[in-house]
Amino acid sequence: MGLVSEVLKSLVNLAPNEVLSMVKLKYGGYIPKTMRSRSLPLSHMKGRDFCYAMLNRVSRSFALVIQQLPWELRDPICIFYLVLRGLDTIEDDMKLDIKEKAPLLTSFHEIIEKDGWNMKGIGDTADYVLLMEQFQKVIVVYKSLKPSYQAAIKDITMKMGKGMCDFAEKMGVDSLKEWDLYCHYVAGLVGHGLSALFSASGLEKKSLAKELHLSNNMGLFLQKTNIIRDYLEDLHEGRIFWPKAVWSKYAKNISQFRDRPFDVKSVACLNDLVTNALAHIPDCLKYMRMIEDPMNFRFCAIPQVMAVATLAEVYNNTKVFQGVVKIRKGMSCEIILETRDMASVKEYFRFHLLRLKSKIPSRDPSASKTFERVNHALRLLGPQRQCSMGYVNASIIATAVVSTGYLLTQSI
Repeated sequence: MGLVSEVLKSLVNLAPNEVLSMVKLKYGGYIPKTMRSRSLPLSHMKGRDFCYAMLNRVSRSFALVIQQLPWELRDPICIFYLVLRGLDTIEDDMKLDIKEKAPLLTSFHEIIEKDGWNMKGIGDTADYVLLMEQFQKVIVVYKSLKPSYQAAIKDITMKMGKGMCDFAEKMGVDSLKEWDLYCHYVAGLVGHGLSALFSASGLEKKSLAKELHLSNNMGLFLQKTNIIRDYLEDLHEGRIFWPKAVWSKYAKNISQFRDRPFDVKSVACLNDLVTNALAHIPDCLKYMRMIEDPMNFRFCAIPQVMAVATLAEVYNNTKVFQGVVKIRKGMSCEIILETRDMASVKEYFRFHLLRLKSKIPSRDPSASKTFERVNHALRLLGPQRQCSMGYVNASIIATAVVSTGYLLTQSI
């Protein structure tokens, strides 16, 4: 009944193709039975079964996306994610004193090679606590991977741990350069690691592992989107990663946006940050064009499409200061099912960029730069193709909305 309830509650906002996608994803065999089964407690599971069950608990969306990968890469990338999740759990636990946290972060790449290692009482959710208490099971599977996969995971874990340690005592970031550096440590390095794993598998060219600038920007685009969306949640936790160089132009205190969600300055700051994130789109498109294996492509492309859809949703949206803004579940399901190749990626990007463009207020301080970056991305996407995708057809309507919406903003 869970899925039926969700559909009924949001039916008024769902397109018919989104409803179909939700049902298809749930019951069409896209979710393996191992991900749906909860008959055996995680604490009783062993090795690989535990890892995939835990992956489903700590990130259901990633657990779905990982199913797009070739079998050769599923285990390495599942373990890569869980290792970094373990590292992130240490970094996020505010109960840990920095004197205890720092050595854990900087030595975690060595810890993952210690048989039987686990850590009790750490983690800010029950699932993260369980992951750390049973971490020896992750280590068992890690040590069963090919040496080339282990080397890639260990290298990124070492670099990320060092970066997290550098930011451990900071409760935010100051400059845009520092924002990029933080996002590099927590997400850009993930892009580096994935490229290394892809290359090590033999399914992609060896040269892909050297495309560090492009893979870094793939990570930065995703991370900045999450940071922008999670403003209120991070504020409640006493940490904020909106760069001070930006928010200080619009407020004296970062909490002012929460207190004055409808203030034009609050929205202007939000739009400024979204505009910054849009700058990464050209490199993201370039990287995705380099992926040759169709399954690897879907794995890389789905989160990117989710990100541009999220940016279109949060742009000029005061709800960011009142809660967490997310794209509809039906839209997420359709993106997972229909993102198949570069042509579909282009059409999804076009649709959501046109959505965003239709929302740009003419008097917004960043309006001209936002238009410039959106238009540049649209030019890179090339002419629209003819196809039956729901959002592609809808993009024709969005084009008309853009024209009408912009004219209306000019008259305000």
